[in-house]
Amino acid sequence: MPAAPLVFITGASSGLGQALAARYHRAGWRLALVARRESEMKNWADAQGISADSYEIYSADVSVIDSIAAAGQACLQRQGVPDVVIANAGISVGVDTALRADIDVFARVLATNTVGMAATFQPFIAPMVQRGSGRFVGIGSVAGIRGLPGHGAYCASKAAAISYCESLRGELRGTGVGVSTLCPGYIDTPLTRQNRYRMPFLMRPEDFAERAFAAERAGVSYAVIPWQMGVVAKLLRLLPNVLFDRLLAGRPRKHRQAEPPAP
Repeated sequence: MPAAPLVFITGASSGLGQALAARYHRAGWRLALVARRESEMKNWADAQGISADSYEIYSADVSVIDSIAAAGQACLQRQGVPDVVIANAGISVGVDTALRADIDVFARVLATNTVGMAATFQPFIAPMVQRGSGRFVGIGSVAGIRGLPGHGAYCASKAAAISYCESLRGELRGTGVGVSTLCPGYIDTPLTRQNRYRMPFLMRPEDFAERAFAAERAGVSYAVIPWQMGVVAKLLRLLPNVLFDRLLAGRPRKHRQAEPPAP
């Protein structure tokens, strides 16, 4: 009897990562769970009643290339070549470019959200191409479509992630290996609960995971979830800069790392 399909998910210790893991588990997939907090992933899997033979845990920091690369190699040795690899791990924090300390924060966001995505995919590209099947899923964001004041690091990292996935999709064309870019709108997670501004079309992680699973299984190359945020993003992209800047004038900025979150 063939083994159940395998999904490799980063950022699996909370939020979207856990919701995605739960959705794939319900569909009968084996799980490769990746995050820095190993104990939290183990506690979550036990609480879900997931049998020990259907998942493996890999402790890794995606912002450290050797760390996530080692997790990928360990997965290949212990569970085999994944059918789907989801680069979900990410951080979101406000920055002020005028402050020297925030440039270090900027670098950390890019290392996690952009370079970390490429480093997540890298160990699996050659094995998947050799097999002739599989899919890479990059979790982008609608924030990558236009820059938001005070949110430069996150917006830049997600814009880069979207372009990177598009580049990778072209590179893998004809190999049997696909690439999906999925861009969430506002999702109710610990990260977004700190935001100081209104979040239209706010979704539960479980609802996003359901739609993301369907999009990945359908082989969608790019999708904004929910679709309403896709419409908003396209309209914002079409706005002339003078109108876009006026629209965002006075908008509360995302809290910086050194600032307390919104009450």
